[in-house]
Amino acid sequence: MGERVTIRDVAARAGVSVATASRVLSGSHATSAGARTKVLRAVKDLDYVINPHARALAGTGRKTVAVLISQVTSPFYAKVAQGVEEESAKRGRLCLVCTTGGDPARELAVVQMMREQAAEAVVLVGGVAEDEDYRARMAQYAQALAAAGSRLVLCGRPAPAPDVPAIVVEYDNEAGAHAITSHLLGAGHREIVLLGYEPGHTTGEARVAGYLKALADHGLPPSAARLHGTHFSRIAGYEVMRGLLDACDGRPDFTAVVAGDDESAAAAMRALQERGLRVPEDISVVGYNDDPVAADVTPRLTTVHIPAEELGRTAVRLALDGPPATGPERHVLGTHIVIRESVRPLRRI
Repeated sequence: MGERVTIRDVAARAGVSVATASRVLSGSHATSAGARTKVLRAVKDLDYVINPHARALAGTGRKTVAVLISQVTSPFYAKVAQGVEEESAKRGRLCLVCTTGGDPARELAVVQMMREQAAEAVVLVGGVAEDEDYRARMAQYAQALAAAGSRLVLCGRPAPAPDVPAIVVEYDNEAGAHAITSHLLGAGHREIVLLGYEPGHTTGEARVAGYLKALADHGLPPSAARLHGTHFSRIAGYEVMRGLLDACDGRPDFTAVVAGDDESAAAAMRALQERGLRVPEDISVVGYNDDPVAADVTPRLTTVHIPAEELGRTAVRLALDGPPATGPERHVLGTHIVIRESVRPLRRI
């Protein structure tokens, strides 16, 4: 294996000084057209690879955008990351996708690494438990990144304190839950179970709020609310639905289910079908997210569409195009219902 080609080799081949070669390759200083032509020809002839660390130290390295997600296996997180990557690539940026497993310590470590790498923007994705610790962490992240010339974007997360320089890109989570619950109420259902939510978690709490508001808007008392389950997941959806059916000896005292997400809805449908109950003939079921599974189950699932990829694209656009923030900038994207075959109007006897 031959020795690594250095910038000195490039300068010698081009017949210019090392300083001139460096200026041409950094693109940060004016050089003559002749010198530039000779240096670029030498780079090609020698197959010289520019040292990215050296360029970063000079402040001219390739710009990067980082997106931090809990896991890559979640369809929602994957779609947001896809939007971030597409918009970053469109703008000539390198996108780094990092996972945290929901661990605040890991999140802090990655944010610090991105600060050291001079990432232009760091996008944090996903709901959280909004408490004083969360607000303090976000203030720390935003201020540290701003001091390094970077931007913090909270995607699907609540805004921190008013003086924190962060961008907030959200979707109207509560409105989506209100709309999908209202769809069931409009079909005549009144005994509606909300299956799977996360108490204290911003995503789950917003969906509960939308569900409760829809019940109230249709004249139902607070006692009509039926909340079951403690988090979103396929396993939880299946087990909680089995528990509900066991409690009523297989004869449901509810006619419809609002699931916290599409995986929970699909699992609940399987539990119902295993007990000989038909969807939607016996029980109507709706989901949330509009993940791929929603269009693949039988019957196909009515759900709430979240503009996940657009969330990612918007996060990058605002981070790269907007002026420096002095406080939270909040941008809310809309949601809408996707009507398929899992809901049937209630036939009252």
